[in-house]
Amino acid sequence: MLRNVVTVVLEEVHPFELGVACEVFGLDRTADGLPGYDFALAGAHPGPHATHSGFAVDVPFGPERLADADLVVVTASDIRGQYPEPLLAALRGVVARGGRVLSICSGAFVLGAAGLLDGRRSTTHWRHSDELAGRFPETVVEPDVLYVDDDPVITSAGTAAGIDACLHLVRKLQGAEVARAIARRMVVAPHREGGQAQFVNRPLPEGGGDSLAPLLDWMRHHPDQEASVEQLAARAHMSPRTFARRFQQETGTTPHRWLVGQRVLLAQRLLESTTEPVDAIAARCGFGNAAALRHHFGRRLGTTPLAYRRGFAGPAATAVN
Repeated sequence: MLRNVVTVVLEEVHPFELGVACEVFGLDRTADGLPGYDFALAGAHPGPHATHSGFAVDVPFGPERLADADLVVVTASDIRGQYPEPLLAALRGVVARGGRVLSICSGAFVLGAAGLLDGRRSTTHWRHSDELAGRFPETVVEPDVLYVDDDPVITSAGTAAGIDACLHLVRKLQGAEVARAIARRMVVAPHREGGQAQFVNRPLPEGGGDSLAPLLDWMRHHPDQEASVEQLAARAHMSPRTFARRFQQETGTTPHRWLVGQRVLLAQRLLESTTEPVDAIAARCGFGNAAALRHHFGRRLGTTPLAYRRGFAGPAATAVN
């Protein structure tokens, strides 16, 4: 369930990260057939909150507003030694009754102070990852990823990674079509895997002449075709070693992992929108058989294809096994 969303802000508020939560969950898109959210801002206290950009944000609610939330998004603010205990208690209460919390950038420190990162994996902006690990040794900090979903706690890195984490959660709870529609309105990529690197090691080549974009496009449109690194490198007119290095630099992951991710995305779309049997979908997506599809679906999404179809497809599709 994802209906009631509260965004927590603390001074000094970082406007971009606050804007991410407002853009994904705070706009009324019901006229486009998309879900609506009961969206609110809350802080340690109601009233004006200063931003680090020189203007103030009016926050109408205090910690009590978190009591009704299905999701609480903790946006970035200045890192401090202590955080208000009423707010931390309210965050713990959200998780205790089955809600979710999601942090953007330095918001992870608030979740850490609430004890919600203990025994879980987490991430934050790469500049703060060492500090997060030092202050909260009971969490395993993954410093190089975009976001970590250790349900019911989701943490994300800086700035645009917050968009990725929010859209990931929408996709997980409300389906790929909803996430894609929101992404189209925002003019952003509908999905980036959390395991991708936070940044690349070199600038992407200008002009596209030396880019892997054409190859990636081909791979997206031919997910059912098996291709080794050597074959992909030949298609890209590179040596296998150069190709593997370039692929990592441009995508933050390996060719195999990237292709499996694309196949799972296609499987999600087909499970949501068609009545094809799972075996047929597995073949169309390049998995070969339903067992392989179930394996990768489970590893990436924590569920089975049939359970996903029951949750996100219409009655006609869910009647098909």
